[in-house]
Amino acid sequence: MTSYAVVIPTLVRDTLPDCLAALAAANGPRPDAIVLVDDRPDPSPEAMGHALSVLGDLRERTTVLAGGGRGPAAARNRALRTVTAPWVAFLHDDVQVGPHWCAELVRDLREASPDTAGVQGVITVPLPRGRRPTDWERGTDGLARARWTTADMAYRTEALKRAGGFDERFSRASREDADLALRLLDAGWRIRRGRRATLHPVRPASRWATVAQQRGHADDALMRRLHGPDWWDKAVAPRGRIRRHAAITAAGTAACVLGATGHRRAATVCALGWAAGTAEFARARIGPGPRTRDEVTTVLATSVAIPPAATWHRLAGAWRHRDVPARPAAVR
Repeated sequence: MTSYAVVIPTLVRDTLPDCLAALAAANGPRPDAIVLVDDRPDPSPEAMGHALSVLGDLRERTTVLAGGGRGPAAARNRALRTVTAPWVAFLHDDVQVGPHWCAELVRDLREASPDTAGVQGVITVPLPRGRRPTDWERGTDGLARARWTTADMAYRTEALKRAGGFDERFSRASREDADLALRLLDAGWRIRRGRRATLHPVRPASRWATVAQQRGHADDALMRRLHGPDWWDKAVAPRGRIRRHAAITAAGTAACVLGATGHRRAATVCALGWAAGTAEFARARIGPGPRTRDEVTTVLATSVAIPPAATWHRLAGAWRHRDVPARPAAVR
């Protein structure tokens, strides 16, 4: 049984029409249904109507649901309750499936063994030619190597419902896909990589986008509570620099406190430690990049802001999830 539905949680960004146009143009068996979950807190119909206009004959198979601004995990569960096809393919609203994606997806599903719960697509991030990628572009390129990313992931519908769907305590697009995959693997299912291709362009971002991304450290704290301190290894995920961020933040905080209380020598030592740590972090980010004036300015500014932001969100997440409740019940 290789019929499938497509689910896309969306904030109706400018990327959505391109995502839907690529899906409509892809060759192969058409999805039984497309479910868009508009997760804007206060949705307006104009932008969604423009996006839907590119679907062509798929428009009659498309349903739009309200997500209520509860995040992509809750939005996918909202859609999952309506899916009747044996497989459900999740896409992000900023990807563009390949020209033969529908045919390649069906081939991936037909090749799945009975104990395979999910088949991941191959993500490609187009990087600029003629120059080195920026720090933001390199961060997006990490999706090409990420395990179980819902940028393009197909799951057996029944396996998802038995597992309880996505854990809605993950309120951002961060770690909710890895959490689900680990639960399915723990239940004895397999997840493998398929051969279908999907493009994930680098979308424009503000100078401070990497600072805002540090909110994901709260989700890392939840992952630790759910899957143990070795969850990084289980998820084959990079550990990141949270320990260094915490040390840099501690040194900076100590320098301020010691300086304010008259301990100038100790404050100087801590300030030098903060400066050395911040400089090392900035150098590690500037070195692989294009090193233009704008890029260097952005990296220097965000390298000062990221360590305390990351530390704060990690501590806040650990406190918020200190008494994490039981697993979610099955989606019905």
